Amino acid sequence: MLPHDLLSIGELAEQAGVSVKAVRFYSDRGLLPEADRSSGGHRRYTHQTLERLRLIRSLRGLDISLPDITRLLDTDTSEEESDNRLQNVVARRLDTLSTELLGLRWREAALRLLHTSPPGERAERLRLLGTLSTPPTTDTLVRYWHRLLPTRLPTRLTTSIVDAAVPPPPEQPSPEQVLAFAQLHQLTKAVNDTCAAQHRPSVPRPELLYDGLREAYELTVPALTAGHKPTTGEALDCFVTAHARSHQQRDTPAFRRKLRHTLTTEEHPTMRRYWALASQLTPQPTLGAAHTWLTTALHSNTQ
Repeated sequence: MLPHDLLSIGELAEQAGVSVKAVRFYSDRGLLPEADRSSGGHRRYTHQTLERLRLIRSLRGLDISLPDITRLLDTDTSEEESDNRLQNVVARRLDTLSTELLGLRWREAALRLLHTSPPGERAERLRLLGTLSTPPTTDTLVRYWHRLLPTRLPTRLTTSIVDAAVPPPPEQPSPEQVLAFAQLHQLTKAVNDTCAAQHRPSVPRPELLYDGLREAYELTVPALTAGHKPTTGEALDCFVTAHARSHQQRDTPAFRRKLRHTLTTEEHPTMRRYWALASQLTPQPTLGAAHTWLTTALHSNTQ
């Protein structure tokens, strides 16, 4: 190739739309091969290098890391393999960006919460928000439920209950939802193993209870979604049967009266608070809403 077919570092930078400093940086990293040097020691590049630099600029504009760019520019790979690498890098970057955007939305909502808070509550809310990561995780809530549920439950049942009971952080949180999640985090973090064990239902066959309750709660969803008042029917029958079978008893009027009394006396303020906060974080009916609907139906059905 003749010397006049080569580009100086300034020409390369100008045609690619980057700074000379950037060209030197990429060259020193081995990303831009030099075709030659002038008698004065100045770098010279081919037009193929210009296309390579434009590709680097596009990738950096998408915030693709230099190590990933180095792998993508590997010339010892087939076109198909290069395309697969690019797809994987883009997918990872999308995942990272989604997390970053979620974190920014939570920070914005948290700042709006503090900005509009009454002066007497702002400092306390700031302290409360400081206990959360950004974006927040549900790890504390998950641990709470694992402490609360009987250890003898089958893994698939425990997983199903935890998934249904733990509300995911909203992707577009309002200031009120940020506060509700922070309060829910604080509430569950304060519960230790001893406290959880004291409020764990003690039944001979816990797997029968929770499996039946899960089914009963699912049966209430249409009624809850439609805003129907609690009433007798399949959902309530399933609910009572789950309790009866777990105690090795039958569903009778006497058992229903006893169950009504038990559920009333065992209701705990922490759990009421949990479901009140959880309901602010999801548009779907919570397990707590289903439980309230069923217990109300039970009270109306028993004398």
